[in-house]
Amino acid sequence: MDAYPPIAEHGIVGDLQTAALVSSAGTVNWWCTPRFDSPSLFGALLDHRRGGYCRVAADLPEDEVTVRQLYMPDTAVLVTRFMAPAGVGEVADFMPPIDTEAPTDRHRLIRIVRVLRGRVPFVVSCRPRFDYGRAEHRTVAHDPEWVMFESPETTLHLQASDPIVLQVEDTDATGSFSLEENQTAFLVLTATGAGGEFPASPRRSEVAAEFAHCREWWQAWLRNSTYRGRWRDMVNRSAITLKLLTYAPTGAPIAALTMGLPEQLGGERNWDYRYTWLRDGSLSVRALVDLGFTDEAYAFRRWLRERLAGTTPSGEPLQIMYRIDGDPRLDEQILDHWEGYRGSSPVRVGNAAADQLQLDIYGEVADALAQTSDIGSVSGWRVFAELLDWLTDHWDRPDEGIWETRGGRKDFTYSRLMTWVAFDRGIRLATEHARPADLGRWTRARDAVFDQILERGWNEERRAYVQNFESPVLDASLLLMPRMGFLSPRDPDWLSTLDAMDEELVDDSLVYRYDPAASPDGLRGSEGTFNLCSFLYVEALARAGRVDRARYAFDKMLTYANHVGLFAEEIGPSGEQLGNFPQAFTHLALVAAAIALDDELDRLESGTGKP
Repeated sequence: MDAYPPIAEHGIVGDLQTAALVSSAGTVNWWCTPRFDSPSLFGALLDHRRGGYCRVAADLPEDEVTVRQLYMPDTAVLVTRFMAPAGVGEVADFMPPIDTEAPTDRHRLIRIVRVLRGRVPFVVSCRPRFDYGRAEHRTVAHDPEWVMFESPETTLHLQASDPIVLQVEDTDATGSFSLEENQTAFLVLTATGAGGEFPASPRRSEVAAEFAHCREWWQAWLRNSTYRGRWRDMVNRSAITLKLLTYAPTGAPIAALTMGLPEQLGGERNWDYRYTWLRDGSLSVRALVDLGFTDEAYAFRRWLRERLAGTTPSGEPLQIMYRIDGDPRLDEQILDHWEGYRGSSPVRVGNAAADQLQLDIYGEVADALAQTSDIGSVSGWRVFAELLDWLTDHWDRPDEGIWETRGGRKDFTYSRLMTWVAFDRGIRLATEHARPADLGRWTRARDAVFDQILERGWNEERRAYVQNFESPVLDASLLLMPRMGFLSPRDPDWLSTLDAMDEELVDDSLVYRYDPAASPDGLRGSEGTFNLCSFLYVEALARAGRVDRARYAFDKMLTYANHVGLFAEEIGPSGEQLGNFPQAFTHLALVAAAIALDDELDRLESGTGKP
């Protein structure tokens, strides 16, 4: 077993409150419970010795078996296949969906093993390590098919069917078994809080029924999608991934399932992404609405409105991220007992960037609230209007910017762009719905921001909009300027900016966020190209009328998806995936790029567009 399989060699399964990563070798390398942001139960992805894992795999020499992994169509059921001369077997992993607003500390991961041809021997190894490997646990064998792992905060039950026989080795459980053609076996991992109710012994008929229900649930959910474009498989997989990364009890999406995966092997850019960024979540609203998933869009908007009425430790009306339950406290600490993915340390839990000032979030929040016909109750409007009243006095400040740099505050053009969006959307909503608002004051602020961007965000020498008012550095976040309506996607100044980005930030369709050498960000090391930006680039090309280039860039980007259609945050120098995985921001940008391309190609084919 590879101690650290490539980041991309994983699929995700989940129950809408937590999720796990399963490697293409059949190993659960990551699972935090009972929530996405809880301490890990399996964390071998960040320390193969102290992190913990659960493996079910063919017990055959590596050179005799071929392993393939795929999803059952239009579901979150992950199948790992083991193919050898002696036989073909597979493990189907899934978590029964918990689609309720009631959080629970009881979660199950079910692993069904079957052989389709010949005879295949299998090995089982379950080695949990609770609380990021910091908590001791005791192991109790109830019988040969049931082992309990008990820590101070969490209990894990491992239950197996015949012919699996489990054995306790120190604090772990192992086993081996063989299946003939058409035979099946299963393991059920049930995580509960300490002292939780013991699960009943699972029956084959019950496991089969849960498998069928999970498959049918996902297929029924996906039928709500209105997307009928050219890239249905990839868009559907992105939609399922976004759903898997959303905490059903609150409707809050997390940025990614993992923490600590490096943006550069051996580097220090290793962050915890298991929280809800207002920016990511707000931009996801448009993708969800465009795909027809209005229930999910409304759920996040409800969560968002609750944040508008809350308070933050900094005294600002909003902070850039929260826990999935809305808690603003995300104290950052280093797990110095973990070595990190392939030695990439430090491993951070929590995120100190929550304390940063990033003024763009007010624009993204306003844009999300403007995506549907009303922002909610009258009291909801009053809170929103008070927020914009506050912003009229506080928008003109340097901040840390969208990329959460740790090199000091600057006057970032993107931050100004999004404050313009905040006022623009507020004025539009107040006018369309006859809501009380200080329209004169908001309009003056909107126009002042607009003028400042034109005067200071535009660099005449480069003929481009630039990252900040003090330097000529380019920044891929500005690829959102046309989408946000600040200018036309075919405005000459925008086309000139796009040309400049082509020369400086784009490398074979892959796009860097910015050049850290030209604009120091306070961190050592480098990073790969940013998948979000690469898909934003595709969207910008398409809307600019450069459709052939956009389509080719999009098709090339899709080749960087992993074997089951998932993307991490970045692409490294050799095409490897880097950073936290899978990343919601990337998948929502993929959806937006596909929709933009479909729109422009449809116009060309109908004769209403210009080539």
